[in-house]
Amino acid sequence: MAPLTIIAVFFLWVGSLLMVQGGDPTISFEWKVTYGTISPLGVPVKGILINGQFPGPNINSTTNNNVIVNVFNNLDEPFLLTWSGVQHRKNPWQDGVLGTNCPIPPGTNYTYKFQVKDQIGSYMYYPVTGMHKAVGGFGGLRINSRLLIPVPYADPADDYTIIAGDFFNKGHTTLKKILESGRNLGRCDGVHINGKVAKGDGSDEPLFTMEAGKTYKYRICNAGLKTSLNVRFQGHNMKLVEMEGSHTVQNDYESLDVHVGQCFSVLVTADQEPKDYFVVASTRFTKQEVTATGVIRYTNGKGAPSPKLPPPPVGWAWSLNQFRTFRWNLTASAARPNPQGSYKYGSVNITRTIKLANTAQKVDGKLRYAINGASYVEPTTPLKLAEYYGVADKVFKYDTIPDDPPAEITKITMEPVVLNLTHRNFMEIVFENRETAIQSYHLCGYAFFAVAVETGQWSPEKRKNYNLLDAVSRHTIQVFPKSWAAILLSFDNCGMWNIRSEIWDRRYLGQQLYVSVLSPNKSLRDEYNMPEGALVCGVVENMPRPPPAYT
Repeated sequence: MAPLTIIAVFFLWVGSLLMVQGGDPTISFEWKVTYGTISPLGVPVKGILINGQFPGPNINSTTNNNVIVNVFNNLDEPFLLTWSGVQHRKNPWQDGVLGTNCPIPPGTNYTYKFQVKDQIGSYMYYPVTGMHKAVGGFGGLRINSRLLIPVPYADPADDYTIIAGDFFNKGHTTLKKILESGRNLGRCDGVHINGKVAKGDGSDEPLFTMEAGKTYKYRICNAGLKTSLNVRFQGHNMKLVEMEGSHTVQNDYESLDVHVGQCFSVLVTADQEPKDYFVVASTRFTKQEVTATGVIRYTNGKGAPSPKLPPPPVGWAWSLNQFRTFRWNLTASAARPNPQGSYKYGSVNITRTIKLANTAQKVDGKLRYAINGASYVEPTTPLKLAEYYGVADKVFKYDTIPDDPPAEITKITMEPVVLNLTHRNFMEIVFENRETAIQSYHLCGYAFFAVAVETGQWSPEKRKNYNLLDAVSRHTIQVFPKSWAAILLSFDNCGMWNIRSEIWDRRYLGQQLYVSVLSPNKSLRDEYNMPEGALVCGVVENMPRPPPAYT
């Protein structure tokens, strides 16, 4: 064997060891992805099941666990899962988006190996291929605190997951055809809570049970396609304790707006008359409100839930005001013993500002969504693979959109969009919503500080309104109509990372981009090499595997 080959094999071996950290516990799963009939709204639909379940199984992990998920794709089309909110430190290869990973071909399997490094909180996973997310393949992912790290509330009596979302009875293939014909999805047919809707006729089995006098934790995620939800518990208040990996100041709420892609954790105390109650999820910012309910049953309780549901809030100004009440718990410890507030993000100098403005226009008679005038087109070669193999110029160009878009965007181009960012730069990103529909943006690989959401247009003078003390560190942010949202973060996690609209028809029709954060020293301290077993496709499929890029 040639010396160069021996060196290459050695570094690949070392890299595979690094990707699953040997000193931390490993949890393993084997998932079989299949079609199956689901009917959350009472209409049979061809759904996507994981191990026969809709929604899929929960992943119950603890900080720094190594997670191994062997996914068998038994569908007749490619399939790919992403782990929304998991940061994959130094390891973009496991993010599971089409800019970093080839989809799993039908009849084959792929094993994800990642570590939930230095994270706690409530997250979810879901498919990114086609419109699979419309009919399943999603589920909850929790990261518990390690035993030695104090949590700022008493242990709950139980820990429940609520996966809610809008639902369309048309099925994923029909929805895909609608989008490819140049139309949007329109209004949803209904809302589900954990794949079900209570009938309210006394025949419903409870989703959850509570014992009088005890307190329970509910992790609430919106896994829908496009609709914000308001969630409330009949007769009970919620104490917000965590949001997308951050402990929050513990305010009480009668209801919470959970926008698409977001996850909240709340404490609910069983302090009412022992009987059945409804948990309620209803659509927000829609012409017609659609509501779903699920039954929560007190142990040994007697009596059906009241048919009178707690009313939802009205208008998005209420939601904006609620956002302003969310605060980072500065004294609580998250994944590490040091308090969250020990990182003084408000005193770090901004090195670059990028404003991302969303627009909608027709291209060749078909609807497209864009950011800064560019509508993202998915190449057949994942961007990260093209970069790693040294053929990026055959797949995409860097920095094809401006940092500051013009006031009027009259033309949309269709292309892969990749911004080249400098490692460890502390940056400001402003999402500017120039449309009349609410937006929801997610950033892979990071948590950011959501320092402001305001109406109107952003300008540098608006920085005086930023929360530079205790803004919540999170991964998804809503942007209200004709409004803007500002986030701050250090781009210290090398890799290729997706910024996307969580409004799924918008993402599918181009409202997304990627950021490339390269290690300046090509060091394994910054990023792992391409793992053994990584799927290859596109222009690199028949190319020889390159030697390790990082040492």
